[in-house]
Amino acid sequence: MFITGCIFGLYAQQRQKSIPDKLVVLTFDDAVLSHFTTVAPLLKQYGFGATFFVCEFGVPAFENKSLYMSWEQIAQLNQMGFEIGNHTWHHTHVNKMDSTRFTGELDYIEQKCAEYHIPKPVSFAYPGYDTSKMALKVLKAKGYRYARAGWDRPYQPAIDNNYLIPGFTTHTGNTKQGLELLQQASNGKIAVLTIHGVPDDAHPWVSTSVEVLKSYLNYLKMNHYTVIAMRDLDKYVNNDNQLKP
Repeated sequence: MFITGCIFGLYAQQRQKSIPDKLVVLTFDDAVLSHFTTVAPLLKQYGFGATFFVCEFGVPAFENKSLYMSWEQIAQLNQMGFEIGNHTWHHTHVNKMDSTRFTGELDYIEQKCAEYHIPKPVSFAYPGYDTSKMALKVLKAKGYRYARAGWDRPYQPAIDNNYLIPGFTTHTGNTKQGLELLQQASNGKIAVLTIHGVPDDAHPWVSTSVEVLKSYLNYLKMNHYTVIAMRDLDKYVNNDNQLKP
């Protein structure tokens, strides 16, 4: 796994804008069916933005439409106003690919988006949260503005590279820790939640129950958080100096 400490010193080039307290980015990974059937209607009900990071995993997994969304459903998420982000074609960890293969993995999702009249993705999520210097350079060359990993801590644009955004992974058993992270969204820190299926029948070890998701959404609404998609960080974060050539 890529060592982020050296990246902070070498590549963190952000100039912090005015970041309001209680700013949250909601992200949903892996294109599981419950994103369309359960998550999107709830988000519309609460008036929240979100990014859905999509991939296909390969045959036969993605062909099981009791587990995964179709591209028609992904296109409907876009039509509902949500961001569609790139999570690679096969959910392959970037530290297991060279630049040519990684570019191909990104290109496939971009081409599918074009086919279904979805804007070219500008946000990326690392499968398995593994990162690499190669990936940062490819993402910059291809015009991506943001990339989210793991690490379960707040995102600090004044310190963190925009291609190494920390996210907190929710599941049914860590709601207390998730709420504690949300409470850290102040003084230039942004909370980024990584949510998989609600529930996640394809990957039960990262499943979040509907009740837990509702508890997060209620907390955010009652406490007057601003809840956005990753692309909307443009309003608050500079992204012109993520990585030196």
